[in-house]
Amino acid sequence: DTMRRRHWDELVATTGKEIDMPFKLVDGESSKFGEGTQLNEDLLVGDILKLDLHKGAVSGIVEEITDKGAKEAKQEIQLATLSENWSKIEFVMSPYKETDVPILRMGEEDFELLEADLLQMQGMVASRYEFWKVDSTRWQKELNTLADTLTMLAELQRMWSYLEPLFVGSDEVRKELPTAAEQFMEIDQKVRANLKEMWATKNAKQAANKEGLLAELEALQEGQEVCKKALVDFMDGKRRKFARFYFVSEADLLDILSNGSNPKMILRHVDKVFLNTKELVLDDSKPGRPWAKRFIAGVGKESAEFEPNIPLEGKVESYLQEVLKGQKDTLKEHVGRCNARYPTMIEDPTNGAGREKWVVFTGNDQWWPAPRKVEEPNDAAQVILLVAAFFFVNEIETAMDEFQGGKADAMDLQLNKVKYQLESLVKITRTKLTAGERKRAMCMITLDAHSRDMLEKLIREKATYTSHFAWMSQLKQRYVPESKDARIEILNASFMYDYEYLGNGARLVVTPLTDRIYVTATQALHLCMGCAPAGPAGTGKTESTKDLASALGMCCYVINCSPEHDYESMGNIFKGLAASGSWGCFDEFNRLIPEVLSVCS
Repeated sequence: DTMRRRHWDELVATTGKEIDMPFKLVDGESSKFGEGTQLNEDLLVGDILKLDLHKGAVSGIVEEITDKGAKEAKQEIQLATLSENWSKIEFVMSPYKETDVPILRMGEEDFELLEADLLQMQGMVASRYEFWKVDSTRWQKELNTLADTLTMLAELQRMWSYLEPLFVGSDEVRKELPTAAEQFMEIDQKVRANLKEMWATKNAKQAANKEGLLAELEALQEGQEVCKKALVDFMDGKRRKFARFYFVSEADLLDILSNGSNPKMILRHVDKVFLNTKELVLDDSKPGRPWAKRFIAGVGKESAEFEPNIPLEGKVESYLQEVLKGQKDTLKEHVGRCNARYPTMIEDPTNGAGREKWVVFTGNDQWWPAPRKVEEPNDAAQVILLVAAFFFVNEIETAMDEFQGGKADAMDLQLNKVKYQLESLVKITRTKLTAGERKRAMCMITLDAHSRDMLEKLIREKATYTSHFAWMSQLKQRYVPESKDARIEILNASFMYDYEYLGNGARLVVTPLTDRIYVTATQALHLCMGCAPAGPAGTGKTESTKDLASALGMCCYVINCSPEHDYESMGNIFKGLAASGSWGCFDEFNRLIPEVLSVCS
């Protein structure tokens, strides 16, 4: 039943025998045996057997032609199925941001069918049977065009959705990139028109095979690439002006830049720019743009007022730089006040009584005469820890000088004072404290415990002079009153405290191993070298690095290295670190591929 008229004619021509067809055609060539035919009742089986078609070389010819008929019939069915299936397959649409612009795609099952049909057409075109080759070649071309169009459409829509809110919705970007914005506006109109036209056609194959559509989509994508390149250059310029943008993802940075003229819109990204700041409290009571009046910690519970408030005027990179400077200046003011307040609150200089009240002091005094509306400690937690370290270092060196001057019990008296202060802090934790007050008291206890252990070691090793290695190898914080700066010394290395806001988080317990790591890391910094702590997982390599950064008031970015990092992304990280003066802690550095690792080295 797969034999058509053409096959019988070929059989007659090839064998040279007169063969009556077993049926008479009614519907012409389209008819096949048993359909639209009339049986030839005059033809008998014996007549066919007399032709000896089953003998000798003729049998091979007959078998070849019948096999050809079967294969071509199968191809005919496949083409009919293709035509039926693809006449029903339509695009799936989702509206773009509640507009009438459709974002088009094909369903998952339809896409799988397309891949299977392409393989099928590839086999048909390569077949040695020629009758359906023209049709199968046409179908292969149309399905390939559909596949290429879908791929290009996905790329085009993804990039258009990314660029459209920037070039169309952002006054900042249009003002900074007028040429690229004008070019994108033309692209935008064509993309919208094409998407609407394709959606109006509905049928995926018909829409994708419109004359010249694929070439037009490719040209639009090339134009978008040019616009994106201009945008990337624009972002690099912004990063050079405010280095912390190097550590913000491209999508977040574009959102920040496009909403820069409306500071309230960028508040959700504050914690990505200022690592330990969760939120900025704005004052919009004045005309024009709001002012930043408070910053709220993202680590622990704490907030502080800007001194003075920061106007969020100008470009976003400019006022964020001012906010960063404002945070550091505010902390400097805190240090100056806190340093001046400390001696006035010590009730008994011999044992340091009253220090525990200073740690959580809340209220008005001569250094803060204005009424306070926020009921929390006057000074930031990191400032309390820093100023306490100023006085501890000063007291230890004073005790050493007194010992050298003949006062034999000077060091022991200092040890008793440290123990009393530690016990006083432990007692205060049993009273009613807020979460923020309890956290700063616990941090103070952690550092006081290390101070006690270190002082006991100094006495045990008879390190009673300031140039002794046991004392020199400790971090020593010193106040510089002229500039309200702090300086940290360890051995022959000296660093200025950077006043990065750290929030009110926990501090690492300092062990003898931690002390040794601090010596190694600070010496590496002093010699302008890198430092690579090594050890098993979970032993504190990263945390020790972060805690040393906290002790120096530095901003520290932890980068989790992976094989996906390329030299360009690593280059951007290094640019950001160098330009912002931050530390970079590259976790699992060995996971970088050798090619990237060699560039880094």
